[in-house]
Amino acid sequence: MSKIKVGIIGGAGYTAGELIRILLNHPQAEFAFIQSSSNAGNPVYEVHRDLLGETDLTFVGEPDFSLCDVIFLCMGHGKSKEFVTANDIPSTVKIIDLSHDYRLKAKGNDFVYGLPELNRETIRQSGHIANPGCFATGIQLTMLPLAAAGLITDELHVHAITGSTGAGQAPSSTSHFSWRSGNVSVYKAFQHQHLGEITQSVKQLQPGFDKAINFIPVRGNHTRGIFASTYTEFAGTLDEAISLYENYYAEHPFVFVTKENPDVKQVVNTNKAILHLEKHGSKLMILSVTDNLLKGASGQAVQNMNLQFGLDEKTGLNLKPVSF
Repeated sequence: MSKIKVGIIGGAGYTAGELIRILLNHPQAEFAFIQSSSNAGNPVYEVHRDLLGETDLTFVGEPDFSLCDVIFLCMGHGKSKEFVTANDIPSTVKIIDLSHDYRLKAKGNDFVYGLPELNRETIRQSGHIANPGCFATGIQLTMLPLAAAGLITDELHVHAITGSTGAGQAPSSTSHFSWRSGNVSVYKAFQHQHLGEITQSVKQLQPGFDKAINFIPVRGNHTRGIFASTYTEFAGTLDEAISLYENYYAEHPFVFVTKENPDVKQVVNTNKAILHLEKHGSKLMILSVTDNLLKGASGQAVQNMNLQFGLDEKTGLNLKPVSF
C-alpha cells in the first residue's frame, strides 16, 4: 500500500513532539505537513531539539488538506472544535483529535471514542477519532473487564499520580521546575475533567452502572508516567479476577497483566499498559502504569491511525522503555 500522508495541527507541543518522533520511524507513514502558527518557517528540530539530525522538516503556517490522508489535532482543549468548525476539511481526510473536545457523546458529534481496548472494531470503521485523556486511559483499563462482566457493584475509588508533562508545554505556577521538583499535591479532587469519559465508558459496558467513581488526581514530581490504583468490592477470588482480566486483554497487544507489583519506569517511552491485581479482604485493587504522553496520548493516537488504515495496530510502536 502507498504510505499514509500525515498532517499535524499544533505541532509545537509535547504530544506533537511525541507524534513526530513515532511517525518519523513509522514504516507506512510520511509527513505532508507539520503546522504551527507561532513557528511557521522554523525547522522542527528548533522546537523539538532532540530531533536535530532526525528531520529537516519545517513548520508551516497554513495546512493544505489536499496533501494528507489524516490529520492529528494537537491543540489546546477547546481549540480543536474551533478549528474543525472554521476549516473545510475534506470528508476523505481522517481526523484524530487529542483534546477533550469530542470525547463525550453529544448530538452532532460523530467522533468515536478512541480507546482500542473498548472500541477497536468501531475505530476501524471511523473517520473521526477522539483520543482519550491520559488519566482516563490508565484508569479505564483498571475497570473495563469488571464492567464488561457486569461485576461493578459498589463505588470505585481511584488514586492516580501523573508526571508534569500531563499539564502540557505552556508553563504554569504548578508545572515549573522549582515548584514541581520534590513536591506532590492533589488537584481537582472528585471533579477531574476525565471523570466524564471514564463514566461514559463504564456505562457503555455496564449500562446499569450508577455508583460513584471517587477520583483523587495527584501531581507528581516526575516528568512522565501515570501510576493509578483503583479498588472496589469484589465477591470473587483473586484467581478469578486475574483470569477475568487476562481473558479480556488477551487480544489487546499493549496491555499486560502481571503478578509483580509494577512501576512507572517499566512503561516510560512505550505504548504499554501494565496491570497488577491484589485482593484485600472483600476489595479488589487494580494497579495500572502507563506513559501519559504515549499510551495516554500520542502512542495511542498512532495505534488508532493504524486501526483506521487497516494496519496491525502495533505498527511503528515497537518503542523501548527507558530503565534508568
